[in-house]
Amino acid sequence: MAASSDKKSYDTTGLKVPVSLGVIMDGNGRWAKKRFLPRSAGHRAGAENLKELCRNCGRYGVKYLTVYAFSTENWSRPEDEVHKLMDLFVEFFEKYDPELEEEGIRVRFTGDIESLPERIKKVCHEGEERSKNRPKMQLIVAFNYGGRREIEYAARRIAGLVKEGKVEPQDITEQMISDNMYLPDVPDPELIIRPSGEMRISNFLLWECAYSEFWVSDTLWPDFGYDELTRAFRDYAGRDRRFGGLSSKEAKT
Repeated sequence: MAASSDKKSYDTTGLKVPVSLGVIMDGNGRWAKKRFLPRSAGHRAGAENLKELCRNCGRYGVKYLTVYAFSTENWSRPEDEVHKLMDLFVEFFEKYDPELEEEGIRVRFTGDIESLPERIKKVCHEGEERSKNRPKMQLIVAFNYGGRREIEYAARRIAGLVKEGKVEPQDITEQMISDNMYLPDVPDPELIIRPSGEMRISNFLLWECAYSEFWVSDTLWPDFGYDELTRAFRDYAGRDRRFGGLSSKEAKT
């Protein structure tokens, strides 16, 4: 963790921060290209920055942090890049788990984990088991994740219940679909942050983001730090979340 973080003020008095936050960690490759470095250097810098994000979110009081680490579409990247990403994934959790433990951060994974290579599945399962009693914050890593695939997963589970005669088709509700997603106990993100300036959701938490607020930064992910996070939270705190209804001001007119 960067030493400068220890000197930051985390006074959240009067600042409403999301309980559940989503972050699309985008811009690693462009960060490296700007510095005439290989893409792998950008991914490594991005992984280092994830540690900093965890620390900042924990001190701000975020309880659930879901980060988009590797999508189902990322398998289409060059084989060498995918291999290095997998190696970096293993290295990150083997090297930095003691720091996550010190911060009280529980690690969980969302995505099609069972389709991953055995060594990656092992890291996921061991990381979840080792950290399951950490109380401060949950870090949910979306790995081999796709929002459409998650909805497909829920549909198959519910179809199985229908086939077994446990559920009638007319009894299927939105709540039932939510209850059959990968991690139904994790609250929907109130805020989703996307560094790098891209204005798209990229198949991230498609079901869960129905009423999420969005905040986009032109800063590439490896450079996204405390100041940017604070700006995002301040902007979020000033928004009026109406969930399709009227604001308190509109309701009085």
